[in-house]
Amino acid sequence: MHIGLVGLGKMGGNMRSRLRKGGIEVTGYARTREVSDCDSIEEMVSKISSPRIVWVMVPHGKPTDEIIDKLETLLSAGDLVIEGGNSRFTDDQRHSEQLSKKGIGYLDCGVSGGVWGLENGYGLMVGGPKKLVDTAMPVFDALRPEGERSEGFVHVGDVGAGHYAKMVHNGIEYGMMQSFAEGYELLNKKDIIKDVHGTFKAWQRGTVVRSWLLDLLVRALEEDPNLDRIRGYVEDSGEGRWTVEEAIANSVPMPAITASLFARFASRQDDSDAMKAVAALRQQFGGHSVKEK
Repeated sequence: MHIGLVGLGKMGGNMRSRLRKGGIEVTGYARTREVSDCDSIEEMVSKISSPRIVWVMVPHGKPTDEIIDKLETLLSAGDLVIEGGNSRFTDDQRHSEQLSKKGIGYLDCGVSGGVWGLENGYGLMVGGPKKLVDTAMPVFDALRPEGERSEGFVHVGDVGAGHYAKMVHNGIEYGMMQSFAEGYELLNKKDIIKDVHGTFKAWQRGTVVRSWLLDLLVRALEEDPNLDRIRGYVEDSGEGRWTVEEAIANSVPMPAITASLFARFASRQDDSDAMKAVAALRQQFGGHSVKEK
């Protein structure tokens, strides 16, 4: 099987390597010529035999929209686009409808695994028609972890379902990361604790909190025991916000995930206006002291 791959960044480049290792021929396109296999998307499409499969792995929003618009003009009826970035599920539904007018198939695929996916394989969550999923299964099998397919791949449901599942996955990830982070801070503050790194390391086997995220935190503390080399500033890539918005829309209580998202917002404030207001109110009603700038 020979596919096209648009986007060869941290994820896309590693995915190309894993696909090739799994026996899938890949022609990749990126704007960075040093990593690209061709000079243009047109050239990439011309190198793939029909029916074509093109995997899109670029940032969500406008970049993805532009690639879908481009592929609409280049692909033909019977071809297939797989969108593997972190698009919002409503964008998938729009893209599918757009391409279907030309008879071009569409699948959305939530991809988890980060920079470790090349070695370990990627967790895949796919939305779209079963017939198209079956067509692309050799690609999914090459990317997923070794072992039982059901432990690294799921056909979640209709178009948009793959990215919806990935959105919830990332929302859960927000909450888990925040819990580990708060535990780290409390251990670090208590003077009777002499080995924070060792404590987390001891949790890696046999405890109910053992996980890959715990393993990664242990690794981070091995490299930088007091995390002195980084600032406590955390971005969010969109999925956490969308998860909370969906929770509100569907009346699903999500206090842990919502709090973890707001904690990321707080991390970006050097001097919070809200906390200034709290300090001012405490001074007004109770005469409590405030710290002057």
